[in-house]
Amino acid sequence: MDVLTLLAEGFVVSLSPLNLAVVIVGVTVGLFIGAMPGLGSVNGVAILLPMTFLVPPASAIIFLAAIYYGAMYGGAISSILLGIPGASTAVATTFDGRPLAQKGKAGLALIAAAAGSFVGGTISVILFTLFAVPLADVALAFGPAEEFALVLLAFTTFVALGGDDVLKTIITIVLGLVLSTVGLDLISGQPRLIFGDLPGFYSGISFLVLAIGIYGVGEILWTIEQTRHKPHVTPARIGVRDLLAGLRSLGGSVKAMLSGSFLGYFVGMLPAAGATPASLMAYGVAKTTSKHPEEFGKGAVEGVVAPETANNAASTGSLLPMLTLGIPGSPTTALLLGGMVMWGLMPGPMLFLEEPEFVWGLISSLYTANFFAVAINLALIPLFVWSLRMPLHVLCAMVIVLCIVGGYAPDQRMHDVWLIAVFGIAGYLLRKLDYPLAPLVLALVLGPLMEKSMRQALISAQGDPMTFIERPISGTFVAIAVVLFLLPLVRRLRRRLAGSGTPASGRTSA
Repeated sequence: MDVLTLLAEGFVVSLSPLNLAVVIVGVTVGLFIGAMPGLGSVNGVAILLPMTFLVPPASAIIFLAAIYYGAMYGGAISSILLGIPGASTAVATTFDGRPLAQKGKAGLALIAAAAGSFVGGTISVILFTLFAVPLADVALAFGPAEEFALVLLAFTTFVALGGDDVLKTIITIVLGLVLSTVGLDLISGQPRLIFGDLPGFYSGISFLVLAIGIYGVGEILWTIEQTRHKPHVTPARIGVRDLLAGLRSLGGSVKAMLSGSFLGYFVGMLPAAGATPASLMAYGVAKTTSKHPEEFGKGAVEGVVAPETANNAASTGSLLPMLTLGIPGSPTTALLLGGMVMWGLMPGPMLFLEEPEFVWGLISSLYTANFFAVAINLALIPLFVWSLRMPLHVLCAMVIVLCIVGGYAPDQRMHDVWLIAVFGIAGYLLRKLDYPLAPLVLALVLGPLMEKSMRQALISAQGDPMTFIERPISGTFVAIAVVLFLLPLVRRLRRRLAGSGTPASGRTSA
């Protein structure tokens, strides 16, 4: 009953005229960002982060969360109409969404994607509401040692789930941690890594500058290189009759929606997992459990519904550890975490006690964002189809201008603009060399927390590092972190053993 009371009070905040307008604008902008190839939720939130200085802190975070929500919906549009995912989270939607569009059923595919997104968003927000308070209560037992161990666990999760190239993931994490130490020492106040005594580095490297450079300028440079020609846009019109017919055809996809919602939500809660693996896993589960698996890849409605349900559920699930533990569950929530810190809102269990109006206003805004996202998505399909025809050079020029203005506006220093240019080129080169960018941003955001908690724990334990192992919660996190760190080595060893056994068995059979 307390949760319902707090949620009702949150709706008073989220339904205020300003916050309601912020949600509608954020969702609409997010839909456009998600629909445009090369942008996506991470880049959109990074580019528009400076815009939040125009509104109060609570409204700013609600705006960014609405962009995130809208982008999850919008990613399906270019996947279906162009065959190019608006972001990595919509890759699985392309598998069946594009074949449906090529069969002349683009409207049905878009309706299925919107309906799946709405169901996934609704179920995940309800789960979010139910789990937020219990997880925050557990997190109240955390001290400096537990905080350090939890951040360590977040980094090792990236190593375990970041693909086969573990070394590149570790390198980007270390690079982010090094950048997080630039500035003045937490305890002694001595300057560190100020690169030739440049005054701009005394205040450290701004998270906003790094995010805009890597996810704004860097991604645009990558998109310019990768996009050689403009693909054909499949026309799609959605009238009331088409909408009703599409909704009736979704009756056989209920199982895919439910499995995608729960799977996506719980995968989204894992640090470093996020919506991309959740959508791919949901697609695989839907194909495995379907009565007609042979239709997948040829235009199955379930193949559109399952990943779209999962990536929207995962986007909500990734917000839960960010708010309750201060650990982002995805690259986009890492940006949201940085925005909250920038606004003086420290994520963690104390946030629920110190800022209940903000917390429950944000949670309730997810309900309104979900409703407006599906309504605006269906209403503005013709506009999105038209916007996909925008020349790429016009879009890129707009994004670059937004990056420069957004990086200069907060502190009005040319130092930040030059850093954006440097980080943009570095982000492009890292992307070209196939280095993951998300661990770099996560390390810069969590680096100060990791250093502070480690030094506090060591000072209180008089320098004894065993304090991280002897305490039950931190010891458990450290043990899991060690297992996750060793997991890629075990996988590689098993592959080598299997590979060495294959030729021998081949010679025996010969």
